[in-house]
Amino acid sequence: WHVAFAHVPPPIAGPGTGEVVGLDRGVAVSVMTSEGEAFHAPTLGEKLAERLLRLQRRLARALRGSNRRYRIKRVIARLRARETDRRKGWVEQTTTALARRYDVLKVEALNVSAMTRSARGSREAPGRNVAQKAGLNRAILAQGWGLFLARLEDKARGRVRRVDPKHTSRRCSECGHTASESRENQAAFRCVACGCACNADLNAARNIAGGHPVTARG
Repeated sequence: WHVAFAHVPPPIAGPGTGEVVGLDRGVAVSVMTSEGEAFHAPTLGEKLAERLLRLQRRLARALRGSNRRYRIKRVIARLRARETDRRKGWVEQTTTALARRYDVLKVEALNVSAMTRSARGSREAPGRNVAQKAGLNRAILAQGWGLFLARLEDKARGRVRRVDPKHTSRRCSECGHTASESRENQAAFRCVACGCACNADLNAARNIAGGHPVTARG
């Protein structure tokens, strides 16, 4: 017999310095702080990722209902579980460190479920760019955005502020000018008004740090 008792630990106390940080969640960089610190969610690694790809190809060729297909699915499930465990461990360590370091933590109020919804559509109204959208969905889910925010709110209870994500990636954190042309590419931001240039995720994190919380209804 195994008996397990669930214990919810108390929230982590902040440093008491009043320091505020903005946290931008992304795909290339899992979490970027407004101070320029980047956090990357762990992956399976090159060798295990190649093995997973080979197994998925073997699974596609395996006969449905066969013992071979069942064995391959079990091996794939173990690899997926290992990837999930690594991501959960990273989330726990990162959220604990951030909750101890800052008094107020601001994040974008993103609807991750809606963002990762399939674009396949229906037979009558098929979606567009389904393969590209599916790849983006997998990349977002691999960063653990939802789990990261949930654990951060658990540990820094009452100190996490959700900010309206509108224009955080297009607004210049220095002069406040908003223009889509300022976002040169996924990684670079250069303001067309004042010429301020920095990492795009860092610029967004600074805007989040200075943003106002959304209303309860919002």
